[in-house]
Amino acid sequence: MAAATSTKPSLESLPLQGRVAMVTGASRGIGRGIALRLASLGAKVVINYSSNSVQAEVVAEEINSASPEKQSTPLAITFKANVSDESQVKALFDIAETEFNSQVHVLVNSAGIADDKVNARGTFLCCKEAANKLKRGGRGRIILLSSSVVVSLRPNYASYAASKAAMETMAKILAKELRGTSITVNCVAPGPIATYMLFSGRSQDNIMGLIEACPMGRLGVTMDVAKIVGFLASDDREWVYGQIIGTSGGLVVK
Repeated sequence: MAAATSTKPSLESLPLQGRVAMVTGASRGIGRGIALRLASLGAKVVINYSSNSVQAEVVAEEINSASPEKQSTPLAITFKANVSDESQVKALFDIAETEFNSQVHVLVNSAGIADDKVNARGTFLCCKEAANKLKRGGRGRIILLSSSVVVSLRPNYASYAASKAAMETMAKILAKELRGTSITVNCVAPGPIATYMLFSGRSQDNIMGLIEACPMGRLGVTMDVAKIVGFLASDDREWVYGQIIGTSGGLVVK
């Protein structure tokens, strides 16, 4: 008779077991996908949102209901904070430490809104707080979400591309400033991803043009980005440091 096989995931399959991840802008879109991915890898997740509490709670419930066993503390919590406000960013980190009784191990800055000045300021404030609060000793991760428009330089995207370029510059400088802490800093630069933000205000012809320009023959999906973020958050990426990683499916911009 064959030996019984456990259906429970092994610790080896949960590389972020016992770690706390904070994802800004996690109520929908790419941020939502990242939160779900990090939770599937074993992390406890702080789901930050700025306005839509209902969507944020849905993400948290999806994570918490997936737990095979009853937990004394939830695997995911939500917290409203405007990341362009320094006091609210501090409160975001404080609630994470209080609720999970642990320092934050991973910050994923994926909050993105129409106000490009806020994008840059929010990234700066989150990085500043993370540099002081993240876990030292080899497990601290700062991962920023930029955009392929920094390289493609598409017309009509000047201010947006500039704000994302500022984020990439912050990532490279912060990586040097955190030398000796074992906290790694990297930036992921997605191409067009099939989210509400992409489809809003675009014509069908515009969307088809993006698809045709991509060698993969499709738009990206949130999991395409989330898997890269999951890799960067794990121990496997220890030698990836201060990098801008394009995740655009080889998109050729016409």
